[in-house]
Amino acid sequence: MQDATPSLPALFPFAAVAGQPQLRQALLLAAIDPQLGGVLIEGPRGTAKSTAARALAELIEGAPFVTLPLGASLEHLAGTLDLEQAMAGNAVRFAPGLLARAHGGVLYVDEINLLPDALVDVLLDAAASGVNVVERDGISHRHAARFVLVGTMNPEEGQLRPQLLDRLGLCVRLANVVEPAERQAIVRSRLAFDMDPEGFRARFADAQADLAQRLRAARERIAQPGALPWPDAVLADVGERCIAARVDGLRADIVMLRAARALAAWEGASAVEARHVAPVAELVLAHRRHADAGAPPPPLPAPGPSAEKPPGTQREGRPSESATPGDGRSEGDGPADSGGALSTGAADWGALPPEPVGTQAFKPVRPLVPRGGQDSAPKKA
Repeated sequence: MQDATPSLPALFPFAAVAGQPQLRQALLLAAIDPQLGGVLIEGPRGTAKSTAARALAELIEGAPFVTLPLGASLEHLAGTLDLEQAMAGNAVRFAPGLLARAHGGVLYVDEINLLPDALVDVLLDAAASGVNVVERDGISHRHAARFVLVGTMNPEEGQLRPQLLDRLGLCVRLANVVEPAERQAIVRSRLAFDMDPEGFRARFADAQADLAQRLRAARERIAQPGALPWPDAVLADVGERCIAARVDGLRADIVMLRAARALAAWEGASAVEARHVAPVAELVLAHRRHADAGAPPPPLPAPGPSAEKPPGTQREGRPSESATPGDGRSEGDGPADSGGALSTGAADWGALPPEPVGTQAFKPVRPLVPRGGQDSAPKKA
């Protein structure tokens, strides 16, 4: 008798997600060091957010991919305790939730800005600490919950509170593809995958294996105590960037140092250097920069996970492009992530230019007088 269990659909390979250097870089950095606090991806529908997140999980050996639905409860996320068994004197019985299932893998939260704040608090606490604690009526249970958090949102549907936004490690802001030739190349690539998934994946097999091996080596280097120290010059550079952005608190400094350290591990460097800070700075400051801090400096094309293209990462129908940090171009997404409205990228869309207004000299108005003349007193005979 044949097994009736349906096979899982093939995944779009991470190596084939081209045209999104910042997205690729942010996801790889978060996979190297999950304690960064995850990645927030802002952008309209159909910009490869879920495709890239699923593809990242495939690069991590044995990593589960867990999706948090919008209607999930706190117990569904964190797990529950069986109080009756605990009160009877038996061992605490814990029913694991999504945080336990995501341990060692990727936890994907679509439209994270629409989740209740209570769920977001628990989610971010576990992502930052790597531990989930469940307490009920004086009984507690804790378990490891080390995962790569990937949250997506469409800014048109609402924003996260600043306190929650600051706790997400990195932020990538995507935009719609408006160049016709690039749009056609993305669609052609996606259709080629849909028509022959295994053949498409075979063309990127070597590139996928190279990415998985480098990611595994970088994760091992980060885990070594005292590995990849940073000198005072790097600390000073990070501090100056955070002060210029007028960020609140010191979380931005810590996350930027960790991100630079993850980048150094990816490159196989022996220590964190100043050149590792520039490529990750905007990923850390994009959602933390104060509104009055001014525009960020243009990103520098520096080597990193997104800038080093393994062989075979060309798009369908056109050669692979150089990866420039800050480019928000996207690869084709799947049917579940299609559609979307055009984003203009301007906060004052529809504003009219100022026009001169004619003026004239002020002319005082005569005061009102009682009916019958200026002098209301009776005249003498």
